[in-house]
Amino acid sequence: MNISDLLGAMMQSGMTPSSTDRMRNSLGGGSVLDSLAGMLGGSSGGGLGEALSSMLGGGGQGGGLLGNVLSEAGRAVGGHQNLALGGLGALVGALLGGGGKSMGGALGGGVMALLGAMAFQALKGSGERKPQVPLGLLEPQTEAERNELEQHSELILKAMINAAKADGQIDEGEMRRIVGKLHEVGVDSEAQHYVMTQMQKPMETEKLIAAAQGRPELAAQMYGASLLAIEVDTPAEKRYLDQLAAGLGLDPKVAQRIQGLVGLQPV
Repeated sequence: MNISDLLGAMMQSGMTPSSTDRMRNSLGGGSVLDSLAGMLGGSSGGGLGEALSSMLGGGGQGGGLLGNVLSEAGRAVGGHQNLALGGLGALVGALLGGGGKSMGGALGGGVMALLGAMAFQALKGSGERKPQVPLGLLEPQTEAERNELEQHSELILKAMINAAKADGQIDEGEMRRIVGKLHEVGVDSEAQHYVMTQMQKPMETEKLIAAAQGRPELAAQMYGASLLAIEVDTPAEKRYLDQLAAGLGLDPKVAQRIQGLVGLQPV
């Protein structure tokens, strides 16, 4: 079972009605996405990754995370060619209406790249050390880095499922809806069982918090992923996010920056 594929399928299936809009906001909004689509006549996938690379190589500013943030991250890692622009391109393509059953893995990489860009942006100027470019946004170069990215992807997936339990246990109807959509996009029975098992577990907030101790970039990614997973429209969800941010050691200003990136008012 490939966790990156499963993460992509979960996002493709829709954790919450607002997930797509929040990812669009994080990427700079509809005008930025439409501009990228126009560069390629509306095509999607890897071609959009090439468009991102061309834009950055020419010093262009795409707005939002597609402009200054990616340019700065690219400089920090020796060039934008070391960033996961292909994954971001796949994510942009999916948000523009492209992709199908085969998009899971590419989308998983795109979600991790998006969360990495959000974390990098939010941690800048936080008064702590200069943020590192997180794995996910940084294209893994070695087997060890690929394995670490897979581990981070699993923590992100668990954080999203954990957040979905914030206002009460996920009921059987919601479980069937999610697993049914996973089946529709081609997720195998092993991965479906994994998701069902995770949804049936008690909340494991403290365990997730412990996994991110001393790793502010991962902590910020987990918080951002949680914002993509729930509507944040109940007092229980708001309390959960406060508890999560505090436990992860995120400065309140960092948490607010992440909320702003996805288009949420401070919770």
